[in-house]
Amino acid sequence: MINLIGTYECKADAKGRVMFSSALKKQLQPVLNEGFVIKRAVFQPCLELYSMKEWNLMMEKINKLNRFVKKNNDFIRRFTAGVKMVEFDATGRILIPKDLCEFASIKKQVVLSSAVNIIEIWDKDKYEKAIDDATVDFADLAEEVMGNTDFDELS
Repeated sequence: MINLIGTYECKADAKGRVMFSSALKKQLQPVLNEGFVIKRAVFQPCLELYSMKEWNLMMEKINKLNRFVKKNNDFIRRFTAGVKMVEFDATGRILIPKDLCEFASIKKQVVLSSAVNIIEIWDKDKYEKAIDDATVDFADLAEEVMGNTDFDELS
């Protein structure tokens, strides 16, 4: 598993191609040739980029769901809606499919934000708004999520 670090601003061209920063490409180097999966985020109006290795780990978890439970089938359908495989071209860009650009409102200014083992791809204005909205209650959220955690139990 790769633990990615950083937030990077870049631009998308008219076709939806996004040039990744050299710092981010360097972190992705171990998995660059495996390909990537891009999908809609579940909770935010952004996209998520998974290395093929991370995607396969996620699919292992999802494959354990009982498909004879309607909720599980509905979740799988929604989680995988619009999923596409993408690769970096020779110049270090990925092409974001048009339907996914529309979902995330990606036009020109883009933010690539590491989210531990995946990369979130945001329209810059939507990213700034999401960060501003989260600032108000981040202290409460941090305490609730991390405050009473016994990290030994998480392994």
